[in-house]
Amino acid sequence: MLTSISPVGEHGRGQRWWLTAASYVVGSAVGGAVVGTAAGAMGRLAFGPDTGAAWRPAALAGALVAGLVLERAGRLPMLRRQVNERWLDTYRGWVYGGGFGLQLGAGVLTRVTTSLVYAVIVAAALTGSVAAGALVVGAFGLVRALPLLVLGGVDDPAELRDVHRRVAARAGMARTGTRVLQAATAALLLALVVA
Repeated sequence: MLTSISPVGEHGRGQRWWLTAASYVVGSAVGGAVVGTAAGAMGRLAFGPDTGAAWRPAALAGALVAGLVLERAGRLPMLRRQVNERWLDTYRGWVYGGGFGLQLGAGVLTRVTTSLVYAVIVAAALTGSVAAGALVVGAFGLVRALPLLVLGGVDDPAELRDVHRRVAARAGMARTGTRVLQAATAALLLALVVA
């Protein structure tokens, strides 16, 4: 999204970047909340509302580890779809900002690049609560959208290219950090279950 929604691009399309970006962030949180609501409702039906069950942290740890294994093996299930960039020339900024955010915040409506997306949805289901599920995935969607705000002060194409170079240079480090955090969370959950 850093490529599609930037102050430079929005200015060129005659749109206000702050409005498009705000719509994107809100849409991302809403998209996550919708998926989280569904996951929480399914969890409530399948597991019941008792969130004190000791098996739930172990189940989440298992989902985190399984996700890492599938990701490492290149077997992560995903759609091959991306957001429709033709919207940029068809709709107002707040429409495509919100639409892109909704799809990307939902996590599973476009290409999935990390197993953490699935683990968060499993966590929402394991809450056994519609409200908690919405909060879990909604927060995830919100956090996924926040990097767009880095572009707030970028109004020069050369500066935009520089930001993209820096982001691309750190992509491997971010991917590794996410995997380490995911593994550490699984270990911590298992330690809590054993204790």
